Amino acid sequence: EVQLVESGGGLVQPGGSLRLSCAASGFAFSNYAMSWVRQAPGKGLEWVSVITSGGGSTSYADSVKGRFTISRDNAKNTLYVQMSSLQPEGTDVYYCAKVRRERTVVASTDGYDQWGQGAQVIVSP
Repeated sequence: EVQLVESGGGLVQPGGSLRLSCAASGFAFSNYAMSWVRQAPGKGLEWVSVITSGGGSTSYADSVKGRFTISRDNAKNTLYVQMSSLQPEGTDVYYCAKVRRERTVVASTDGYDQWGQGAQVIVSP
């Protein structure tokens, strides 16, 4: 059974930093690109970042470029996103998502076949 389990969410002050993790199991993690996608209350999904299967290439949404860093440890089957200079955007839920096809990179909210349960990030004074 494929599982993606996020952790590391919580309350952080504006300008602060937070690192989310996504523990993957049930599939060959190192064969798949992985993304982070977020959703604000009452809004649609927003693609945040993607990393290739080997971790050698990354891409970011303009809204987080320069502030977020996606990474992965294939030996630990874990995906990360380091978030800094967090803005007071309220409450977002961050999801890690597995790209549907091996060796394929997706930079959108479509093209995934597995999602984690989400990690809530609250940016507030």
